[in-house]
Amino acid sequence: MAERRTAAASSGSPAGAADRSPGKPDRRTARPEVLSVWATAQRTGPVQRRGRYVPESTAHPARMLPAIAAHAIAAYTQPGDLVLDPMCGIGTTLVEAVHAGRDALGIEYESRWSDIADANLRHARGQGAPGRGGVIRGDATALLSLVPAALARQVALVVTSPPYGPTVHGHVAVGDELDIRDNRYNDGTDKGNLAYRDLTGLTDGFADILRGCATLLRPGGIVVVTARPWRKRGELVDLPSAVIGAGVRAGLVPTERCVALLAAVRDGQLIARPSFFQLHSVRKARASGTPMHLIAHEDVLIFTKLTPDDGSPAPHGPSGRR
Repeated sequence: MAERRTAAASSGSPAGAADRSPGKPDRRTARPEVLSVWATAQRTGPVQRRGRYVPESTAHPARMLPAIAAHAIAAYTQPGDLVLDPMCGIGTTLVEAVHAGRDALGIEYESRWSDIADANLRHARGQGAPGRGGVIRGDATALLSLVPAALARQVALVVTSPPYGPTVHGHVAVGDELDIRDNRYNDGTDKGNLAYRDLTGLTDGFADILRGCATLLRPGGIVVVTARPWRKRGELVDLPSAVIGAGVRAGLVPTERCVALLAAVRDGQLIARPSFFQLHSVRKARASGTPMHLIAHEDVLIFTKLTPDDGSPAPHGPSGRR
């Protein structure tokens, strides 16, 4: 991916052997896929999705950047592996998996988004994606009741993201007046959706989802969860830490904590690409005296399923791919 090559170049030394100290590796030749900072926003989200996703995909208020899913899939799987997203939304993880020659299965609670995920998979097949993909509509907190039992211990990688607070996503229509709208997953009346639970309810439900994922994962399988904090009535909601706790309760072992950039790297600087809602929230906070900053990354929380023989995580990732 071009994103990784750019990130590696931006962190390397200037050309010339004089810049390299004896006995130290040449940073210019470091493999970018082993960096804990994923340069996943070298292109904007709309550019990443253009032509690869159906136009209706923009309706979802909190879409994962395709480059985040693609990076995780490239780093933790091989062609032919099975990738699962138990909260797949419009199917970003699934689309990137089938384009990369992996098979993919998604679970989505709301029919509106599962229909779009289906359309995105059909679109990917029409573009020649070699992998196979499918979507099941249902509540992923009861994951094992939705997925065929034959898939137990078959999943190589789970890539997903829990729902965020409404201040970090949504849509804005610009006309004669500014119209702030559609920052919800549904109309808010269905409280079964994790997006409308408090933090305790959200993490309890997410732990249930991860328990199901643990059963479906093969030994040494990987779970990748992206999450970011938000503020509610001025207080920090530390979702990444809550996700780690949910993973541990589900019997998974935290093995890595990486950063997926939501900003581009240009000439050694980060170029922020915030949503309107992020800008609006930060400006309001600063006006009231709270020195908030724009969020320029998502935490990438990586868990491993224990191997059955010695109770330790299996080698994984770029340095130990199976």
